[in-house]
Amino acid sequence: MGHGPASVRGLRAVSFWLVIIVAVLVDQATKAAVRARVPEGAHARLIPGVMDLTRVQNTGAAFSVGEGKGLLFVAIALFTVVVCCYLVWTQELPLTLAIALGFVSGGGLGNMIDRLALGAVTDFLSLSFVSFPVFNVADVFVTLGVGCALVGWWVWDVRRARQDERG
Repeated sequence: MGHGPASVRGLRAVSFWLVIIVAVLVDQATKAAVRARVPEGAHARLIPGVMDLTRVQNTGAAFSVGEGKGLLFVAIALFTVVVCCYLVWTQELPLTLAIALGFVSGGGLGNMIDRLALGAVTDFLSLSFVSFPVFNVADVFVTLGVGCALVGWWVWDVRRARQDERG
């Protein structure tokens, strides 16, 4: 296998899609396990003083924003995945940035599946040391992906600017 632009683009694309697949599978598996074993509204300690298990069905987004607007969030998730696919395929992104965009896309798709299949997202993780909305594994993937993508984009931009200065 060569190391030309096509093979690098292929590696980015394959990595991006593998991350999406793993993120969706892990997210859906954790939600299915919670739905099968934990009644809605149930609350239990997972890590005392840190994290609890609190099962809720959320028809909105974080902080219950947009409650009942599931199709809007489906459209946003699809748009995000399309934009991420476009960036991974057309831009000479570092592999780490493609992976971060895979986390964002995988998390978005995980919650989208819930919205389409159940009409609501299954949330079940709650922080006990701070007042924060109940969330799920897909939300963790999206949050980590966005954070890593922002840092990765900044680092990539700085490197490109330095290369341009050197000519």
